[in-house]
Amino acid sequence: MHRIGYLLTDGFQMLALGTQSVFEFANSVLDQPFYAVEQYAIEAGGVRSSMGVTVSCKAISDAGRLDTLVLLGVTDPLGNPTPADLVDFLKKHSDIWRRVAGICTGAFILAEAGLLEGRRATTHWAYGRTLQQMHPGANVEEDRIYMVDGPIWTSAGMTAGLDLALALVEKDLGNDVGRTVAHKMVMHQRRSGGQTQHSELLQLSPKSDRIQNVLSYARKNLHRAVSVEELAESANLSPRQFSRVFTAETGQSPAKALEGLRLETARLMIEQSRHPLEIIARETGFRDRRHLREAFVRGFGVPPLSLRRESRA
Repeated sequence: MHRIGYLLTDGFQMLALGTQSVFEFANSVLDQPFYAVEQYAIEAGGVRSSMGVTVSCKAISDAGRLDTLVLLGVTDPLGNPTPADLVDFLKKHSDIWRRVAGICTGAFILAEAGLLEGRRATTHWAYGRTLQQMHPGANVEEDRIYMVDGPIWTSAGMTAGLDLALALVEKDLGNDVGRTVAHKMVMHQRRSGGQTQHSELLQLSPKSDRIQNVLSYARKNLHRAVSVEELAESANLSPRQFSRVFTAETGQSPAKALEGLRLETARLMIEQSRHPLEIIARETGFRDRRHLREAFVRGFGVPPLSLRRESRA
């Protein structure tokens, strides 16, 4: 029996609590109680959600050894800080659980307890940069659906918690059970951890028409080797001045943004078309299939063929 404990704090998001359905349906698929799920808080009693619904919880100090501890995020982690006694408890007892997962802004709780130090993690896209600034020892990849680094699992916001829970089930019980659970829950696509939370272009959101036009120019010419110098020329700026202005407006260097646009376009072609990888690589500006694969693994954490198989499944 795998014991899973959901640790709640006042103001927790109800949607994150709904991820328990993944474990419920896994039990149904197996036709036996493989998972036992319970709610905990730092003290026994009712914990009020962001919608005002109160959930009865046991004291986490009475939970004993859990297989997986799941921390739920709150709507505003800056305006609703983690209780100090919860942070102290996690620091002292984090080694008694096989896995610890933070859904959405639950990553902030993990970071405050020091559990993200030196680890890769993600969170809701609106708070990714804030998490990185507050905890520079973590490696926050703000555009991932979920991340796994050893025993620490983190997810993006809202429905991404379902993807993380399903990934936990697949890790425990295999892909066949995971696919069946997804089918029962009408999850039309099982997203891998490497998929983006939103559009690369939306994330960049430049402040001026000049840089917006540069991005449009870059996207129209991804099929060939566009250089930073060429982008600078399209903006009527010197390469040095262009790099400074571009980074100030978007938060990324031109080279990094250009690779992000190539990867996003390639990902969409892989998910939505049947083109061979050689053609996709050529159409998105990568040297060849091998170069595309290397960029995919570096950017998304999964090879392109794995993403294609998952999107078709």
